[in-house]
Amino acid sequence: MNEQALILLASNSPRRKELIALGNWTFTVSISDVDESERAGESPADYVLRLAESKARAAEKKAQPDQIIVAADTTVVDGNKILGKPLDQAEAIQMLKRLRGHKHQVYTGLAVLKIGDGRLIKDLCVTDVPMRNYSDEEVNAYVRTGDPLDKAGAYAIQHPQFQPVENFSGCFASVMGLPMCHLVRVLHKLDVTPNGDVPANCQNHLHYPCPVSQRILNGEQAG
Repeated sequence: MNEQALILLASNSPRRKELIALGNWTFTVSISDVDESERAGESPADYVLRLAESKARAAEKKAQPDQIIVAADTTVVDGNKILGKPLDQAEAIQMLKRLRGHKHQVYTGLAVLKIGDGRLIKDLCVTDVPMRNYSDEEVNAYVRTGDPLDKAGAYAIQHPQFQPVENFSGCFASVMGLPMCHLVRVLHKLDVTPNGDVPANCQNHLHYPCPVSQRILNGEQAG
C-alpha cells in the first residue's frame, strides 16, 4: 500500500492529531462537520459509534483511493446523562461541579473506513474516570482559561494545572479523544501496522504507565 498520506484523519482536534502521530503513520486531516444531536432513546455507545461513522462517511468524498479514514467521537457520561461540549462558561462550571468527587464514564467510538474496498470497522472504548474533589475556586479558575469550552464534559484529563482526575487506571488516550491501542487493533484487521511501538510511544508521550494496553491489543474490551 502507498505509504504517502496513508491515513485521512476525519478530525481537526489538536489532541487527536497529537495522538495519531504516535503511530508514525503518514496522515492528512479532513474536517468532518456533522450534526452531533442525540437521538431519542439512543445509548451512549450507539451515539458515539454513530457519530464516528458519520464523520468517516463525511470525509469519504475527500479521500484518495488508497487511503484509510480514521474518525472518532468522544462523550462524557454521568449516570444516564450524556455531557457534550458546554455551550458557555456557566454550563462548563455546572458540568464540572456535577462530575467532581465521583466516577463517571468516557465513551469513545472509532470508525475506520478503507476506501479501496469499502470496509468499515467500528470499535468502542469505555473508560471509568474518577474525578478528585476539586474546589469551586479551582473550577472557576479553570473555566476562565477557556480550555473547557471545546471539550465533552468541560474538562481535559491532561490539563497540567487543573489535573481533574485521580487514581486513574484506564486508557488515558481514549479520554483525550483517540484510543490508540483500539485503533491499532482495528488497523491490523485492515492489514495496516504502525511504524512505531504505539503502546510505548503513547505511555512515554503521556507520562502514563498504561495498565490496559496489552489487554486491549489482545482483543479485550478494556478501557
